[in-house]
Amino acid sequence: MSNLIARFIKNESGATAIEYGLIAGIMATILIAVFATFKTDLTTAFGKIGTAMKGA
Repeated sequence: MSNLIARFIKNESGATAIEYGLIAGIMATILIAVFATFKTDLTTAFGKIGTAMKGA
């Protein structure tokens, strides 16, 4: 039984995938928070860009 527990503790397979998944989740959360915070500013900026492109 102790051998089984020791192997389980030493087993690191899949740890990298979990770490990358956590990093991607954290980055997505940060991006959503940033976009939500600057929603009005981004809408205005892209509206001005669209208007300028229509006039060109």
